[in-house]
Amino acid sequence: MANPTYREQVDARRILQIREILRDLPQACRDFISHITVTTGTFTRLAYAIDMRTFFHFLHDERVGFSDKKITLYTDADLASVTVNDLSAYEEYLTYYFRDEDTAAGGLPKATVNHERAIKRKLCSIRSLYDFLFRAERIPSNVTLLKPLPKIHEKPILRLNAEEMRKMLTEAQNGENLSQGQKRFQKITAKRDFAILSLFLGTGIRVSECVGINIQDINLEENAFLVTRKGGNQMILYFPPEVAEALADYMAEREEITALPGHEDALFLSLQKRRITQRAVEQLVKKYAAVAAPLKPKISPHKLRSTYATNLYQETGDIYLVADVLGHSSVDTTRKHYADMTDARRRSAASFVHLETETKAEEDRHS
Repeated sequence: MANPTYREQVDARRILQIREILRDLPQACRDFISHITVTTGTFTRLAYAIDMRTFFHFLHDERVGFSDKKITLYTDADLASVTVNDLSAYEEYLTYYFRDEDTAAGGLPKATVNHERAIKRKLCSIRSLYDFLFRAERIPSNVTLLKPLPKIHEKPILRLNAEEMRKMLTEAQNGENLSQGQKRFQKITAKRDFAILSLFLGTGIRVSECVGINIQDINLEENAFLVTRKGGNQMILYFPPEVAEALADYMAEREEITALPGHEDALFLSLQKRRITQRAVEQLVKKYAAVAAPLKPKISPHKLRSTYATNLYQETGDIYLVADVLGHSSVDTTRKHYADMTDARRRSAASFVHLETETKAEEDRHS
């Protein structure tokens, strides 16, 4: 039997996590997850499971009417008894709370802080659960529809400019401005780090897609690679010559590394010779961004994706191409995330059409 792919391994781990969480939740939650299994990926279902756990722990620990019964014994009637006041209290609770599984330094409880988007997502998860129960005629009404979702205040999209991109790539190559401790590791990982950053800035892939790339997914003759998108769909993307050069340089080095069992196919390896993790890539990006763009402390792989998308749109003006390359299922998603790009196009329209007044025309005739 063939070894499971990276994607299959990730899915298997998530499925086990989902099952572990559902063991401590009401039967309604297990039924809901079963209902959406065919139409959603494991990442989405895990997010739902985590959000439902947060909600039911809140009910049990913070609302008197739900404290005298184990969470696993909550019936559909119990869920139907949730009020708008309960949901409002839950929204406030989400702004700052403690979870048993999270600890800070010294073993003290670690606070979880959620902002607008995270709170809205968690409320939407409970809406979906209640929508399932209502449509299945297990509860008489969907009380979550009576609770307005928080308004999201859009923030400017953070991205790198051309000079910051150049500095980041240069730093990955020579590590000149890193700390002494960072330089020791940078000498070992320079080609890998440069290839990863080049791939982000030259193709706009997600961090999950980056760590999932296998050696056999790269075709340097065609300047192409196979990427597994969210949901498991695969797509062939193409990279520019600069990225091809960075990949070729790293792959020559990669051929000399013997990976640990189970990680032989992985393109990007950690220093422990395992497939590099998403967290490690995020830390890698943060390290070089701190030098290249010190006034932009929240640069992440997703911000490099935004940088690529903006550059591609500015060069082509084709929002449909940007959506396709990014792997967005709808161009509306692209517009939402990169609205300022379309706004810039609308602003440019003002420079193409000029209106003449009689005075202006008279001046032109006498000039």
